Amino acid sequence: MTMLSFLLALVSAFLVGLVVASGVHLRLRLRERLGRRTPVVDDQAIRKILEEGVITAEDDPPLDLDEINEEERRFWTEPWDEPEEW
Repeated sequence: MTMLSFLLALVSAFLVGLVVASGVHLRLRLRERLGRRTPVVDDQAIRKILEEGVITAEDDPPLDLDEINEEERRFWTEPWDEPEEW
């Protein structure tokens, strides 16, 4: 019975170790992904803000509101299929 208890404890410790390792790995991956998205304001950026009063970031281009309105208009003017009655 002691050998069985030892094996059970060993397997349990191994599984707990796997769970902890996968949790740490997941946390590191999430931190890496989120770290890429956060803009970094370093000393050079602060100097530029102080000199010019503004700093520009390389973001996505602004949305074209006319194109959005046209797509929305086209969406709502499409004919809709009536639901089938049973």
